[in-house]
Amino acid sequence: MTVQPRADTALELEHFWMPFTDNRRFKRAPKLVASAQDMYYTTTDGRQVLDGLATLWCVNAGHCRPRIVEAIRAQAGVLDFASSFSLGHPLPFRVAARVAELAPAGMSHVFFTNSGSEAVDTALKIALAYHRLRGEATRTRFIGRERGYHGVNLAGISVSGVPANRKAFAGALLPAVDHLRHTQDLASRAFARGCAETGAELVDELEQRLVPLHGAENIAAVIVEPVAGAGGVLVPPKGYLRRLREICTRHGILLIFDEVICGFGRLGKPFAAQYFDVQPDLITFAKGITSGAAPLGGVLVRDALYEAFMHAPGAGIEFFHGYTYSGHPLACAAALGALDTYAEEDLLTRAAGEIGSYFEDGVHALRGLPNVIDCRNLGLIGAVELAPRPGAAGARAVEAFEQCWDKGVFVRPIGDALAFCPPLIAEKKHLDQMFGTVAQVLRGLA
Repeated sequence: MTVQPRADTALELEHFWMPFTDNRRFKRAPKLVASAQDMYYTTTDGRQVLDGLATLWCVNAGHCRPRIVEAIRAQAGVLDFASSFSLGHPLPFRVAARVAELAPAGMSHVFFTNSGSEAVDTALKIALAYHRLRGEATRTRFIGRERGYHGVNLAGISVSGVPANRKAFAGALLPAVDHLRHTQDLASRAFARGCAETGAELVDELEQRLVPLHGAENIAAVIVEPVAGAGGVLVPPKGYLRRLREICTRHGILLIFDEVICGFGRLGKPFAAQYFDVQPDLITFAKGITSGAAPLGGVLVRDALYEAFMHAPGAGIEFFHGYTYSGHPLACAAALGALDTYAEEDLLTRAAGEIGSYFEDGVHALRGLPNVIDCRNLGLIGAVELAPRPGAAGARAVEAFEQCWDKGVFVRPIGDALAFCPPLIAEKKHLDQMFGTVAQVLRGLA
């Protein structure tokens, strides 16, 4: 039987349940894009919209870059899929080697997933399995951080600290989890350029409260984003992450950096661990590895951890974990195209140069506008915080987001903040357009 194409061309919006979206509001006035190139979307009604958030913190190389497009196109006609379960194909080995070249010293092994959420769950499982291998099976507790975001799988939500993401699933979250305080303090550290001078002592809570409360012998790992992204772009105080590393080392606790957003050039280094000069035990990544062109994530593992698995007694599978599409050929092709683009255009260090300083000035130029109570930034990520409306938290930022979209700029509302995270190819004219539009909107917003 031949299936005939439908005669009508009207787009039906009802059937797709959109993620992290007010579906009813969206479907009353949909924001639909038809194509994209470099820094801009083209909407279905023909408007150009500047992508001020690398879409979801991921399109680091810009949209539809030639090397990435051609890599995916060529691979689709050669090998569409092969499993990585006791079988293999060359591409994930090549991608892993390229990622290892960029990684901090002593982190030369990669476990591939399909997303940041899966990467977090994988890192947590590696931590548990590692301690068990070493005869410390009581280390089963994880420490996250308030306002941290570690994906939407149950383990990731458990260590996350975004209240709205947790509430509906509270009964199913991992029980052996606690959280550090977040680092934001508008009373003493508002409008800091980069890392604030004060606040590193906040991390002492780990040693002064959580270790005595739970026992170091029961804590497997601490997981933090070097810069918290989806929790509102929270930049750590100077010395905070180094102090965290020292505490974890003293107590035999693994340190996991969630670099799903920070990785691949966002702070002017391949990884935030290198920017802060702090060595974690595990790094999760996704998003920028393919510049958003295909789903791929992974975990970078410190060599000593990997070797513990490889030298475990007995033969057979070392780690009972994996995903059907781990190391998918098309995703790996996209990653190689993205990594080539980053290398050829020096994109992974660009945020450390003049454009990063220009971005910082643009963020802080919003200070003094109506309702602005904080501006914060590091590298090419930043946010402006707005005073909440009485009885309507978040409404002002959502309205600002919609007005910016109507004026041709896409930024993201997070609570009462607007987040900025442009592709690494952004030029001054793009930042002028983004911050100029945001300033215009904020001046007219009640």
